[in-house]
Amino acid sequence: LFRKADVGKPKAEVAARFINERVPGVTVMPHYCKIQDKGDEFYEEFNVIIAGLDSIEARRYMNSVLVGLVDFDDDGNINPDTIIPMIDGGTEGFKGQARIILPAVTACFECTLELFPPRTTFQICTIANTPRRPEHCIEYARLIRWDQDKPFIDAKGEAVKPDMDFPEHLKWIYEVAVKRAEEFDIKGVTMLSAKGVVKNIIPAIASTNAVVAAVCSNEAFKVVTNASGFLDNYMMYIGSHGVYTFTFEYEKKETCLACSSVDQMIEKTLNPEMTVEQFFDMLKKDPSLQLAKPSLTNQSTGTNIYLPSPKMLEKKLHANLFKPVKEFMSEGDVLNI
Repeated sequence: LFRKADVGKPKAEVAARFINERVPGVTVMPHYCKIQDKGDEFYEEFNVIIAGLDSIEARRYMNSVLVGLVDFDDDGNINPDTIIPMIDGGTEGFKGQARIILPAVTACFECTLELFPPRTTFQICTIANTPRRPEHCIEYARLIRWDQDKPFIDAKGEAVKPDMDFPEHLKWIYEVAVKRAEEFDIKGVTMLSAKGVVKNIIPAIASTNAVVAAVCSNEAFKVVTNASGFLDNYMMYIGSHGVYTFTFEYEKKETCLACSSVDQMIEKTLNPEMTVEQFFDMLKKDPSLQLAKPSLTNQSTGTNIYLPSPKMLEKKLHANLFKPVKEFMSEGDVLNI
């Protein structure tokens, strides 16, 4: 699909051009943007969505959109015409998985969130003082030196956060990590390893990708043609020691934060001196939540504490991240996250 000449070009555009040229009568329309940039009206046009996404955050977003598109009548019955099946596939080295999600009917992506362990982290004292591994040097560049050096600023002269979708940011982190590794005589810091650490990337195996892609394509064919019963509803593949697959039905979680019809309450005891940012860090580390870019509103008072988007509101509320939570909430308050 991809050739050396395609390096640096958007994958969506390259793939669309390849398919359009390869398969007569088929028209693929590429969209080079974030899936979050498209509104609900865009996704309502589809009969089925195949999610070959590269992050948990993107999958959770797509899942929440499709769950939100489901309509119910006055008696709580689902309008079947508003259900858009989501076929999700993913690989991790020699392991892979495929599933079919019928929003509001079967287990959604959020129902199975505990399948995905939180991202590996390192003690900050090790990173700062006694690095022993290439990963320590890379995280030192990203977490410590970036804030110290502020290598990139925006048009208003303000420091920007590292964004690994910008090659310049990744290059800067790599170069700083190399110097750090040389200082402590650590081998193994490469541009590939730096990208793998900061973006949590695991090298892809072509055979695993082919198996999972075939399963997703087969399931999509069955969904749109009704030629056969489709997967019910989760398939795992392990190719590290031979070829092994296992299929089972993942049950819908009644307490799911996305597809449950009942609002979920989570009780947390907070230190009043804890900052909003520290509170967010605690939520991000919770394996049952794994929030990436949380927003926070005090439902009891109707106060917006922090919203990551749109940019105008984020800028207005950004300073709240560094204020103690006691300024925005009292004992017994209900928060919307």
